[in-house]
Amino acid sequence: MSDAEALGDDGSDGTPPDPPTPPHRLVRGTVAIDDLDAFLARLDAIDAETGTVVQAFDADLVVSDAHLGAATRLAARAIARDEAVARDPGVEVMLYAAGRRQIDRALTLGVSEGDQRAVVLVADFGGVPGAGRPAADLDAAERAVAELTTDAGADDDGFDADRVREFFDVSDRELAATAGDLADVVRERVALLDVEK
Repeated sequence: MSDAEALGDDGSDGTPPDPPTPPHRLVRGTVAIDDLDAFLARLDAIDAETGTVVQAFDADLVVSDAHLGAATRLAARAIARDEAVARDPGVEVMLYAAGRRQIDRALTLGVSEGDQRAVVLVADFGGVPGAGRPAADLDAAERAVAELTTDAGADDDGFDADRVREFFDVSDRELAATAGDLADVVRERVALLDVEK
């Protein structure tokens, strides 16, 4: 018996089996946002045009691609199990990425006005039960998002350790007590969000 089966992730405990991680891509680049509402409206338009879930994050607060991959997987699982807090899959991903259930606090993980490094998630939630989403055109979404950035495709996955520690409330004591690094602590926060429900 696998660990997943032992934990009931195969549906044997009455919950639906976990859906696979939705296909997704990350577009990194610098964005110049003069009007945040207009920028978010453009992301919503890309969502509508391509069927993708589109969510922008402040790159300084994203510790790795695995950070957003785990948030995407766990959001899909919450939606499939009808346990999601948010109606919008992008907001549910943001909640997991932030490691918190409060939408207002989680949204501060997003972008703001000004010039900044961003990571934009484009994901296909069409195969997630309960998501009510069509199959998505990830290629078209990725191209459209890349047009909103300069130096799109840059392989810079660096983060601002001080800002990450402040956002995720990581103390010196907690960091010293872990066998991993700051990125590991953040990914643990993402994973533990389900336990806190």
